[in-house]
Amino acid sequence: MYASPKTVLFLSACALLMSAVASATTISVRPGQSIQAAITRAAPGDRIELEPGIYKETVYIDKNDITLHGNVRDGQWPILDGNNSLPNGVLAAGHGVTIEYLWIRHYKGNGIMTQGSNNYRILHNVVEGPCFYAIFPQYGKNGLIAYNVVSNSDDAAIYVGMSDNVDVLYNETYGSFSGIEAENSRDVLIEGNFVHDNSSGVMLTLLPGLPVKTADRLIVRHNIITHNNGRIEAPAGGALDDLPSGVGVFVVGTDHSAVEGNLITDNASAGVYIVETDLLASSPDEKMDPFPDYVQLLSNVYARNGTAPQGTIKDNIEAAGRTTGVDVLASGKGHDNCMVDRAATPSLGTAHYSECAQGATTAAVTTMRTAEPVAPVQYTPEQKARFTYLAVCSGCHTYDARLIGPPMITIKALYGKDEQRLASWISHPTHKRKDYPEMPAQDYLPEGLRLALAHYILNELSH
Repeated sequence: MYASPKTVLFLSACALLMSAVASATTISVRPGQSIQAAITRAAPGDRIELEPGIYKETVYIDKNDITLHGNVRDGQWPILDGNNSLPNGVLAAGHGVTIEYLWIRHYKGNGIMTQGSNNYRILHNVVEGPCFYAIFPQYGKNGLIAYNVVSNSDDAAIYVGMSDNVDVLYNETYGSFSGIEAENSRDVLIEGNFVHDNSSGVMLTLLPGLPVKTADRLIVRHNIITHNNGRIEAPAGGALDDLPSGVGVFVVGTDHSAVEGNLITDNASAGVYIVETDLLASSPDEKMDPFPDYVQLLSNVYARNGTAPQGTIKDNIEAAGRTTGVDVLASGKGHDNCMVDRAATPSLGTAHYSECAQGATTAAVTTMRTAEPVAPVQYTPEQKARFTYLAVCSGCHTYDARLIGPPMITIKALYGKDEQRLASWISHPTHKRKDYPEMPAQDYLPEGLRLALAHYILNELSH
């Protein structure tokens, strides 16, 4: 029987697919056993299932297509407990990683962090502090963060940093400095979330001093954003450390941002606050445009916002001769911004905003994720060191300005050419500066990568 070339290719592809499926393994882990040991044994495509109970370790996933799944039985969860001493819960540097159905609590640094990981999924987890960031995807593409309950983070409960093509859907965030933040990111959809009782609700930010100089095409849609009036102090050294509390939605310097169909209520300073980065950030960045342009406020429901303005918002309100806040407050900078029903919405600083076009909506955007997975990239050791700096270090350090940690120019001056000493510090830092938070240990990074990273910082990194 003759088989055409197309038939042969098709059958070969099917055989390869079936072989890959057949070779995937499920590895079971029980309390008292090591999750990290299971990851070490795992091959790309494997599934690691955690049984209910308590695990006290940091987990580092540096392989592709690994699923870390918690089996929840009769209301009992697998719990990763940092005991307020371990730096991080789950770190993922591999692509196509899924982290789901885990209860992660009491880590000093991050609950779940992706580091340059593409095609990740963070689903159905409970992440509770105290921690710095609870869920923190950094410098990756094509991610989904959905159905998580996240609370008590010192900074953002969900913090999408320098990322592209991310959906943040149907999460609950509360008790944190901010509920959800997309920072220097592009193509992010924040939809269907319940964001309440944080210091601030949802933040779209363009921050200075970071490698990514734009924040564009961001949608905040169909969320409940209420009572974000917590008295949680911003982390020491933060770029927006004077940020006032009591704001439902912050738009800080971002472009093509749409805020549509949200219920925004009971936020004491303002429902929505739109401002240029330079007005709030301590160190302007000459390489980026700080003004919020092409902002659309589309058919939101506002109620009882601005009853007790705080900080700089209070100053602005009083300077305008008012005693209470407004649903929408803007600095007045930026161009091509618009509002639906501007005349009927209590606002200040929006005189130059136009009326949005009739029927304007973001409904055609159903996801920001890519249609196909992002292809993995192979790096040389030198490229991997630079990428590790971008994916790990730049979330907290800029080159010459305060962010979360001290600027890199200070670190370069402190260590000179002593790469080994810096590599050792990266592995086991101590808390030296009271005006900065303690740095989480990065000892999960392989020793050779830490040394290459130190070499990159001290010899190649520049403004």
